[in-house]
This record gives sequence, C-alpha cells and structure tokens, in this order.
Amino acid sequence: MNYKEAMDFIQNTNKFGSVLGLDNIKELLNRLGNPQEQLKVVHIAGTNGKGSILAYLAGVFRESGYRAGRYVSPASFSYEERFRINEENISKEDLCFYMEKIKKISEEMVKDGKHHPTMFEIETALSFLYFLDKKVDVVLLETGMGGRLDATNVVTKPICTIIASIGFDHMQYLGNTIEAIATEKAGIIKEGCPVISYDNSEEANNVIKQTAKEKHCPLSFVHTDGIRILKQSIDGQSFAYRSSHGRWYEKIEIPLLGEHQIYNAATALEALEVIKNCYCISEFQTEEGFRKTVWRGRLELLERKPLILCDGAHNPDGAKYLTKFLQNNFTNRRIIYIMGVLADKDYEKMIALTAKQADCIYTVAPDNERALSSKELAKVIRKYHSNVYERDRLASCLKEVKEKALDDDVIVIFGTLSFQNEL
Repeated sequence: MNYKEAMDFIQNTNKFGSVLGLDNIKELLNRLGNPQEQLKVVHIAGTNGKGSILAYLAGVFRESGYRAGRYVSPASFSYEERFRINEENISKEDLCFYMEKIKKISEEMVKDGKHHPTMFEIETALSFLYFLDKKVDVVLLETGMGGRLDATNVVTKPICTIIASIGFDHMQYLGNTIEAIATEKAGIIKEGCPVISYDNSEEANNVIKQTAKEKHCPLSFVHTDGIRILKQSIDGQSFAYRSSHGRWYEKIEIPLLGEHQIYNAATALEALEVIKNCYCISEFQTEEGFRKTVWRGRLELLERKPLILCDGAHNPDGAKYLTKFLQNNFTNRRIIYIMGVLADKDYEKMIALTAKQADCIYTVAPDNERALSSKELAKVIRKYHSNVYERDRLASCLKEVKEKALDDDVIVIFGTLSFQNEL
C-alpha cells in the first residue's frame, strides 16, 4: 500500500460515519492482538483544554528523557500529526504499513458479518499498534468527542484519568445539560484509577465526584485558590501553585496565552503528582517541560505588526476564553475578526459572546466539508454587528485585511481548528 492508497482507504471510511459504542473497536483490536492492553496510558476527556493539558505533559516527559506517544484528533497541519512520539509525526512509510494491516482486518470483519470500522476506530487502533511497536514509555490518549462510548475508552487500566474543562459542545450526541455531558465525559473513569479534574461547575463536579466514588477512585480537583498569577503578557505567562496535596510550585512559566491556559497547566501539575509514581521526573524537568510546551493554533501569535492571532475557539466556552483574553490585553486597540465555523457548531452563541470586541468582522468558509458558508455566517453576525464583510477563503482574506490594517491593529482568526492548515 502506498501513501495515496492509504489516504484513499481512510477517506473512504467516512461513509461509515461516526458510531458511538465500543463493540466494533473491541472486535478490531481483538483481531490485532489487543495492543492497548500492553501500554501505559494517561486518558483524558473534556470539552476544551484536552490537547493543551496533554501538550504540557508531553513537554515534561520529553524533558525527562521519556518517549511519549500522543494520539491527537483532529490533526491541524498534516494527517500524520495524529500519531506523534514526542514532537515527531509518524512517517509516511509507517503509516502505510499499519493502514494496510488494518485494512486487511477490516475486510475480514465485513466478510464475517461485522460492521466495517469507522475512521476514528481505525485511527485509534493504528495509534495503539504504532506506539506499542515503537516502545513508547507512555501514551497520552485524547478522547474524540465524548468519553463513555468513545473508541479510545477500550483502555481498561490507565495509570491516570483526567477530566478537562466541561462545557456545551456536540449536544446532539452527548446531551443538552452540563450533567448529561459530564456523565459522558466521566465515562472514562475506571475502577480504582486515580482521577484528576479541572475545577468545573458545581453540576459537573458533582457528577465526577459521584462517578469516582462509585468506581472507588482517588480524586483530585485543581486547587483554584492555590493559583497565584505572577505575569501575563502576549509573550507568555507565569504562575505559582499550591496543589490539592499541598505541594508548592514557586514559578511555572508557560508560553501558551490566555488565563484558561494557567488552569490547564494546573490540571497537568495535579496529574503529574500521580504520574510521578510511575516515572522519575524532577522539579527542574517539570519546569522546563512547561516552559518549552508547544501547542499551535491556541491563541498563537503569528505576526506583530499588525498583530495577528490564530485561535481554535470553536464552541461557546472557547469563545468566552478568547473574549476574556482580548478584553484583558487589547482594550484600546482596533480588533478585526476573520471568522469561519463548521455548520454543526453553536456558532450563534459564539458570535453573541465575541462580536462586541470587534471593529469589523470578515467571514470565510473553512476548507472543510462541514463548513458553514461565509454568506450564512455573515447573515447571523449581522444580528449582533453591523460592520461585516463576506469573503471566500482565509488566505486571500487575510492578505486583504493585512494590506488595510495599521501596525497597531489586532487581527484575530478563529472559529474552527480547520483554519490552521490554511495559514
């Protein structure tokens, strides 16, 4: 199988849609020898912040001399980015090798009257095979959409379970209340496994507490009262933290922007207090890992004159974080939005939360089959803002906006993670 054949195979699996449930992925992995059972896994679920928390942990593992496998979905810049060891993507040769192996098993399943695995199931199985063969020291495993019925939830004995920030997204699958969504996310909690959680709303926290109690799991929440912000700027942030166990971190520096990233970092610190039982990680390696963390497309500073930011905010909570960052840093500067969204997102609520900060808003259609047209997006934005311009694609729109902008202006590109590979 060559690279084109591998890509054709995985793209053709789109026709099988997104199926919630574990029977099919269990069947696939069983035929592949259950590689997931031979890996040390840190499993994370949540609405926002999953990737950022794992990025911090990956940085610490890298600085400590360990090989950390990360399964990321969706990818932003290339398909191979989904399967990473430290900061290196899977090679095209390895990708083809594992895709061919899974294709053969998938065809056998269909012959035996089973369902063909979905794209996400195939990619999940591929990640386990790849990480096992490459002998990684830990797998940082991110759920796709939910938790309880997510394909990644075949892992039965993670070394640590993390629940990130919980908010409204994918309500058609997960429910339309915070309690219902939290129940789905908490579905990754396993019997006796340590649980670390972001300090969410009382409703979400109560669900997590109850689930952890039922599963006899030690549970730690981020100690929000123990966070002391030392510095915030567009060049990075630093904070001090006293953990829920009383450990004092005098100064943690992070390059990721926005106050929410400090809370994500605190979640990662709480997780490390559990993870360190399985690995040798020093305080210096922890600090260096956080300081060197890389996670692109999250309030990423692209240029300075004019200042250009790209943010993956694609749901109401993401929009709140973005708005707060803009209010804290650019109250006296002209802000220009370039916005594009996917049609199945709650984009009107995002608009309601962000529109007031902008002087003008340009709409574009992301390069994604689920994209909302720029015309339809502009129509909704005009309910909240009068200065709206419709354009086709991001690249040409950004070029136009840059030519018109002053050096002191702030250009913000947001609405979907799909934008990152268009920049």
